[in-house]
Parts: sequence; structure tokens; C-alpha cells
Amino acid sequence: MAKWTVKWIRTADIQFVGILDYWVKRTKSTAYSKKLINLVSEKTLQIAKSPFLNKVTDFNDTRVAVVGNSSIYHKVANLEIIITAFWDNQQDPKKTYRGAKGSKIIENVS
Repeated sequence: MAKWTVKWIRTADIQFVGILDYWVKRTKSTAYSKKLINLVSEKTLQIAKSPFLNKVTDFNDTRVAVVGNSSIYHKVANLEIIITAFWDNQQDPKKTYRGAKGSKIIENVS
């Protein structure tokens, strides 16, 4: 069986770090952010094992995996899973992810 590579585009990474920072400031603690990092790591590994398991979205070739109150949007192509957005589902829906066309890939996870 082929091994999938997981890559985060810059936009998704910025969104994830922003959400982690928000929770540190709101709770005055890193506990929840650390928990979220662990949950996202576990979900990313799960996505790598079964990239077509998650629900297809209305966005072009994009799937969504739910992690607690957050969502990981990803695309699957050529043995790569591209994380295109990280979304806190408690945010204003008017800010909904609209894609990150042309964003650079900044992180690899195998």
C-alpha cells in the first residue's frame, strides 16, 4: 500500500496557529492549545491512513475532517494530502474558508 504524504499550505498553518494563540490568550493557559495540537496530530495521521474517509464538501475536490469544534479541510492528489484550511467552527460563518489558491506548502508530515 502506498504511503500518503500530508502537507499544510501556509494559509492553513496561519489559521491553526491563530486559533492556538486565541485560546492561549482567552484561557491564560496553554493547556487547551496543547490538547488541540494532539487532537489535530491524531486526526492528521488518521487522514493519512484513510484520505477518502472524510465528508466531501461543496468546495472543489475538498474534504473535511472534524476535530472537536474545529475542521480540517483537505484535498487528495497524487499520494499527497494537502491541508488547505483549519477552521474553528465557532467562528463567524461569514468568514468561511474560500480556498487558498496559490498558497505555498510549508509543512510536511509523513
